[in-house]
Amino acid sequence: RMQVKRVVLSSRPGNNGAPVPANFRLEETTLAPELKDGEVLVRTLYLSVDPYMRCRMNEDTGAEYLTPWQLCECVDGGGVGVVESSRSSVCAEGDVVTCFNWPWQTHAVMKGCVLQKVEPQLVDGHLSHFLGAVGITGLTALFGVREKGNITKGANQTMVVSGAAGACGSIAGQIGRLDGCVRVVGICGSDEKCRALVEDLGFSAAINYRHEDVPARLRECCPDGIDVYFDNVGGAISDTVITQMNSGSHVILCGQISQYNKDVPYPPPLSEEIQEALRSKNITRERFMVLHYMNKAEAALFELSQWVKSGQIKVLETVVNGIENMGDAFCSMMKGGNIGKQIIKVSE
Repeated sequence: RMQVKRVVLSSRPGNNGAPVPANFRLEETTLAPELKDGEVLVRTLYLSVDPYMRCRMNEDTGAEYLTPWQLCECVDGGGVGVVESSRSSVCAEGDVVTCFNWPWQTHAVMKGCVLQKVEPQLVDGHLSHFLGAVGITGLTALFGVREKGNITKGANQTMVVSGAAGACGSIAGQIGRLDGCVRVVGICGSDEKCRALVEDLGFSAAINYRHEDVPARLRECCPDGIDVYFDNVGGAISDTVITQMNSGSHVILCGQISQYNKDVPYPPPLSEEIQEALRSKNITRERFMVLHYMNKAEAALFELSQWVKSGQIKVLETVVNGIENMGDAFCSMMKGGNIGKQIIKVSE
């Protein structure tokens, strides 16, 4: 029998509580060596932690497409790994595979049919990119911008991104620029992140919401108003952006991380004043779900991989080593401790 380490949900933070590392527990367990037909043994290379997982820590996730994590059960999420042995026709020994519901274990026995084989050359061997820029995060950014942003080349549009130094926002802003926005402004929570957005990723400007006057800085950075808003955070920052949007502009409603530790419906209700601003200026703000566009995923992942390979999209990652640090990495990401995609490296 094989000894493996895994992370289980030890306790829930409560509907209105902030998660703490102690909500997770590291355990040792054993795997049976015999695979059944259709099963594969995988070794985990990288795991992902993402804001939506906060909803899975509650008994009721508040979203019909998310199942809650169960107490004392192994936690799961995006992962990438390598097949060590296989009794499945889908993947062979040595294949690199990924899926959305990868258990937080050093090794796992999984059904081959839930795994997707990926080609390392698509990401020049940076396999963690399959969890970020050339994975579900990149697709969320691309489909959000393309399906809800209404960007037209040559139309002198300005885009604002909140949570701009996070996994999704950092990619979305770059796609907005590539698709034709003349100005892309990011909002984030530290001077270091602001510097990365402007110097590394080519944003026109960045605003530190913790230390700067956001309404005044937005007016300064967006002299022609705001045409597209990629919203990752919700709350007061989004209200501020919406009040400065132009008539006929578009909110891409991607995430509401400022609200995830509160027991409110998703998307959280807006104030009367903000609803009136949306109505009077004819601003679209429709809920956006990446899973609705998966029929276009293959072509989109290829486009993303070409951008990353050519350097047109730069990828930022914060990598933590060791499965024992999953809880710390998750809680840090929820507080904005990461720049770009938060990744946990489990093995070489």
